[in-house]
Amino acid sequence: MPTHTMRAVRIHEYGGPEVLRYEEAPIPEPGPGEVLVRVHAVGINPPDWYLRGGLTKMPGETESTVTLPVIPGTDVSGVVEAVATDVDDFAVGDEVFGLLRFPSFDGRAYAEYVAAPASDLARKPAGIDHVHAAGAPMAGLTAWQFLIDLGHDHPSPFQTARHRPTALGAGTTVLVNGAAGGVGHMAVQLAKWKGARVIAVASGAHESFLRDLGADQFIDYTKTRPEEVVHDIDLVLDTVGGPDSRRFLRTLKRGGSHFPVFPGDFDEEETAKLGITVSTAQVRSNGAQLAELGRLLEKGTVSVAIDSTFALAEARAAHERAARGHIQGKIVLTVED
Repeated sequence: MPTHTMRAVRIHEYGGPEVLRYEEAPIPEPGPGEVLVRVHAVGINPPDWYLRGGLTKMPGETESTVTLPVIPGTDVSGVVEAVATDVDDFAVGDEVFGLLRFPSFDGRAYAEYVAAPASDLARKPAGIDHVHAAGAPMAGLTAWQFLIDLGHDHPSPFQTARHRPTALGAGTTVLVNGAAGGVGHMAVQLAKWKGARVIAVASGAHESFLRDLGADQFIDYTKTRPEEVVHDIDLVLDTVGGPDSRRFLRTLKRGGSHFPVFPGDFDEEETAKLGITVSTAQVRSNGAQLAELGRLLEKGTVSVAIDSTFALAEARAAHERAARGHIQGKIVLTVED
């Protein structure tokens, strides 16, 4: 075991990327059901900058669980360094990846070591490196839980009905908005894996990237409004969401589904009249689903695209990159040995 301190990125006050401090912090002790992971890479995700900006309550939580200073981050890939006595799924030396303790702000992944619930982890696919594995968990599980299998029965903070993925197959057409981003590029590939026809919507710079991932049709939203050219489709997965998400209702056939990843602003009477199901979900940590995704990553059926990598000490620059937008795949922090 190493000495008692590690390097980590911590937030002492809320604000812009400049509040991310690279400093000494205590190495965590794994609690019951946990393993200590020596982190090799960390995927960065929107909740990381929401927390940095001062959002300290997850949707559905009544009060904040965050105390400062806090280490942000949820997505890790690394090697098991120690295991709690009650853990028998993993052993020291195992390479693992996972989405930690989500939904919460308790992931604490921007660090050289992290204590991780064993149930949130899966074995890292041997065929991909830690950087690509670290990019997979939140984006991959979000796409999986929206499109393939919700995999849990926790009530959603966003709606009373349980989210139900739509059956995807050879006769299904899926439109993915924001297709080049983390969730989007995973969703394109999972829909193709299921045999669906996929329409990818992104800015023009991403066209060849998305066609290489299997998109059957590409729409550059800077030149064409998708709702003016696409009709009678089965499913929209809108990874952008928000107030503008309603415009995609016009692209769907009666009986179709609209899944905004960030809940939008919908008129229930309008959607009922159109015969469309609008549904959203909140991604949750799930080691078993991640193991299934890992098998697809191992076979090369699905791949993680890396937009850019930054050393852990450069977390501020990574957040500045995220703020500029037009991300192709995932931004990942690397942790040197």
